[in-house]
Amino acid sequence: MTMRRELREHAGIYLRGLMMGACDVIPGVSGGTIALITGIYERLIGAISAIDPGLLKHIVHGDLGAFRRDFEKIDPLFLVVLLAGIATAFLAMSGIILYLLGNHGVETYSFFLGLIIASAVVLFREIRSPRVADLVFLIIGTIAGFLLTGLGHLDAGHSLPMIFLTGMVALCAMILPGISGAYMTLVLNQYDFMLAALRSFAFPEIITFIVGGITGLLLFTKALKYLLKTYQTAMLAFLTGLMLGSARMLYEKAAVSGSILFDGGLFIIAGIAVIGMVEYVKRR
Repeated sequence: MTMRRELREHAGIYLRGLMMGACDVIPGVSGGTIALITGIYERLIGAISAIDPGLLKHIVHGDLGAFRRDFEKIDPLFLVVLLAGIATAFLAMSGIILYLLGNHGVETYSFFLGLIIASAVVLFREIRSPRVADLVFLIIGTIAGFLLTGLGHLDAGHSLPMIFLTGMVALCAMILPGISGAYMTLVLNQYDFMLAALRSFAFPEIITFIVGGITGLLLFTKALKYLLKTYQTAMLAFLTGLMLGSARMLYEKAAVSGSILFDGGLFIIAGIAVIGMVEYVKRR
């Protein structure tokens, strides 16, 4: 591959990272969906799945050849360039979202609510022929999401262990098409706090979140792949219900900020339209 071609490829990966990052910071839009649309989802999952703590054993044993072979399976340059794009978008978008939440709360939360409702519908449509068992998992997920968002009324705080847990959940969600990692941070009552941490470069919180995310990816990526492959319809139904039930938090936050019907109605429709356009592009 020539230098020019390599630069073009890496520029394309960086741009995909920018798009994924911009979506991952918005509750309701999935960076995993963007990876799927732009044709890098399988490469991303393959690279993450290849990460193995056993790599360190090769270094301890002095087997650099084995280390190099296993390290190349991770597709390190691809991951570095993609993550650079995601990080750039995170930093650029954090201030904008904080401003919108602080000055246009009902409109912003209503827009997020529209995104979540439409995403849940799109996700459930992936089940071609729903069975009774799938509907049961949908109901279970909805109840679980509704109860989980009640935790938002309990101040879990912003301790480093809580941020670590949030990172584990959010980054695992980010790699699933249709599931928003940012929304999971909102459900866990850490969304505004982590945006502010990004904006102010609060490194202890940022590093803790990242380490939690990496831990979650290492522990759960293969398990998630197995569950989605083996129990695909049940998992999709449960995840759909989880999204619908947890929409309670967005509704309540929008209601506190103003009138959803008069101030937020158009923004709910706009959120639904955005997911509709993303889905249209994906299916072309």
